Amino acid sequence: MLFGNKRTIFAVHFERIMEITGKIIAVLPERGGVSKTGNEWKTQEYVIETHEQYPKKVCFNVFGADKIAQFNIQAGDEMTVSFDINAREYQGRWYNDIRAWKVERGTASGAAPMDIPVINAPKVEVPDFSKAANDPDDLPF
Repeated sequence: MLFGNKRTIFAVHFERIMEITGKIIAVLPERGGVSKTGNEWKTQEYVIETHEQYPKKVCFNVFGADKIAQFNIQAGDEMTVSFDINAREYQGRWYNDIRAWKVERGTASGAAPMDIPVINAPKVEVPDFSKAANDPDDLPF
């Protein structure tokens, strides 16, 4: 994005890392073809499901035969996927493209479940109120 006037132009670059961590639940068939310029292309789509209280499913793709082979994503893999989102128009409709550019096996260091420490507190005796409840002269307040 550019800001400025005739004398000065400032370039501003907004960057946000988008990641999703979860389990691969579907590996869709590889697709390919030849571009208008005559270059061959391949893409493969995968579905990842998050481990939240209400799990979300996201379909993402990997573009290029070299990246598909390098990532070697299999169903059941636990991973963190870094991706970019882009939209494109086709015949008056818009479609989102979620393209992975990096995958890491396992969960992200911050996403791993934390162990909850056990606190050894001294034992407290609880008074028995059942005797007081049977005595009509003793008020509990």
